[in-house]
Order: sequence, then structure tokens, then C-alpha cells
Amino acid sequence: MPVNEFLELFLTFAKIGVMTFGGGYAMLPILQREVVENKHWATEEELMDYYAISQCTPGVIAVNIGTFIGQKYKGVLGGIVATLGVVLPSLIIISILAGLITNFSHLAWVQNAFAAIQVCVCVLIFNAVLKLLKKSVIDKRTTVIFLLVAAGSLFLTISPVWFVLLAAIAGLVLKNLEERAVK
Repeated sequence: MPVNEFLELFLTFAKIGVMTFGGGYAMLPILQREVVENKHWATEEELMDYYAISQCTPGVIAVNIGTFIGQKYKGVLGGIVATLGVVLPSLIIISILAGLITNFSHLAWVQNAFAAIQVCVCVLIFNAVLKLLKKSVIDKRTTVIFLLVAAGSLFLTISPVWFVLLAAIAGLVLKNLEERAVK
């Protein structure tokens, strides 16, 4: 396999890793643009599936998605290369910031910068949620599941994993009931 394809994979995910302030939710628009639109390494549906699976598996969402896409594109070595691409920029940035932040965290301009970054991350997450919503809630069945999970997450204090598992079961049951009604 050509080295330049692995380098492209690494650099693409390194760029995503550098730009992913706010974690996995904030990276969705970047992933959409880079992986689906620019590189065509995954479809929108595959990206949403990888995102859903990444939320249910141990580890950081960004790393899990990078691993899934890299593995799909270039096998196990591709998964490793994409994972390193996502992780390395964060590791470098965090190492530098950890050394500096304790010395400057008391300064007002540093606190203001972090407050502004938090607001920006909220907007990025909101945009990602809207895109997911448009792609995921497409019929009565998915609307019912969405409303139940939204209500449950607001009023219950259980792990998100349970919501994912229950949503999967509900999807299977509701689809089965729809198919029986048609027959």
C-alpha cells in the first residue's frame, strides 16, 4: 500500500484532531466535510453509524471514529494511523498547555478566552445535533424514539448506554410491528 495514502489518512485526522475543541460532538461538522465530502472515505450514513457506535464503546468518541474510518479505508494499519492522527495533536497541545495553564490561568484574558471557546463549542455541538436530527428523525418510528429518549434523558439519571440499547430494541420492535401491519 502506498505510504502517501497512509500519510494522507494521518494528516487528515491530525487536522481533525487539531480542530476538535469540545470533543466528539464538535468534530461532527469537520468529519462530515473531510471524510464524507472531501475524501469520500465514508458515506453520511456510515459516519452516523460510526458516531453512534463510538458513543457506546469505551474510549473517546473522536478516537473511536478515527479508528473505525481508518480501518474501513486502509484496514487495521489504517485504523492505527487514523487513531494516531487524532490523538497526536491533542497530546502535543495538552502537554504544552498543561505547562503553561497553571502559570496563566488566573489572568482575566485567559479566562475570557476559555469562556469564548466554550460558547463556540456550544454552537458547534448545536450544529452537529441539528444535522444528526435531520438525518435521523425521518418517520413516525424515529420520531417516537427521539421523543422518548429526549424525555428520558431529561427526567432520568441513567447511563446513555441504556438509552442507546433501548432505542435499538424499540427500533427493532416498532419496525417489526410496522411490517406485520402491512401484511
